Amino acid sequence: MGKRRPDSTFTRRDLLRLAAAVGAALPLGVLGAPPAEAIRMRAIPSSGEGIPAMGLGTSRTFEVGAGAAERAEPREVMERFAAAGGRVVDSSPMYGSAETVVGDLAADLGVTDGLFFATKVWTDGREDGIRQMERSMARLRTGQIDLMQVHNLVDTETHLRTLRDWKEQGRVRYIGITHYHEGAHDDLTRWLKNERLDFVQLNYSIAEREAEDDLLPLAAERGVAVLVNRPFARGNLFRAVRGKPLPEWAGEFDCHSWAQYFLKYVLGHPAVTCPIPATSKPKHLVDNMQAAFGALPDAGQRRRMRDHLETL
Repeated sequence: MGKRRPDSTFTRRDLLRLAAAVGAALPLGVLGAPPAEAIRMRAIPSSGEGIPAMGLGTSRTFEVGAGAAERAEPREVMERFAAAGGRVVDSSPMYGSAETVVGDLAADLGVTDGLFFATKVWTDGREDGIRQMERSMARLRTGQIDLMQVHNLVDTETHLRTLRDWKEQGRVRYIGITHYHEGAHDDLTRWLKNERLDFVQLNYSIAEREAEDDLLPLAAERGVAVLVNRPFARGNLFRAVRGKPLPEWAGEFDCHSWAQYFLKYVLGHPAVTCPIPATSKPKHLVDNMQAAFGALPDAGQRRRMRDHLETL
């Protein structure tokens, strides 16, 4: 069962209208001038398929109950994300109710077919893995998962055997592996070298740059797409810059907030396909999406960004 692949034509002018739609959550000065370029796309190397270069994580932020009040903010985040041209939504059975909430909200908003669902298998054993993945499909209300990942390398060899079969059957479109900590980078490296994978998900930020040394170049060499978790280093980056003004030169690469500063640093690495920041706040969603528009910092500007942060 295939999913519709919408042509993303969302522009920065649309984002300005979206900011107004969330109650002028971001002033026009934050978004800057509205050139008409479309949202940045990045290709999945193994297929050439393009996906928007900003995704949505769901850890913690979508782990809510079934009540309308509890789901109000996640619903608006999902609605604004889809309206802004976003597609990649990353979840996991590890994230409590998040898969169910994502599936329910996407269906209720009528955006299921336009989204790129990325979730994970997080258990030991073949049969338990199959049951968990089938449960994820039911929770997400889809007959096909766009990307199924082995979460935190739990029983990786077993699940990759199943996933290769599922990919041939069309039950999943892409397969990959994940981890959230630099202590697992050697293991991620080994799997990337020895397996044919479509995606790797890893932690990477201006504060956690270990992936720059080996993993990101290897992913590029092997033709593996990269999803980035922890682009804000679990919020530590915002704490580091609290009360500090954004440097004026950030405007050189169309950056108008600290969130965009951190996300544009990540996207400035050519091996990165899509960061997946999580948020429960519509105004933060709009701000995050802006990082996928306009110029990105080059290598020299990225060094300047790192040096500046170290002075704060």
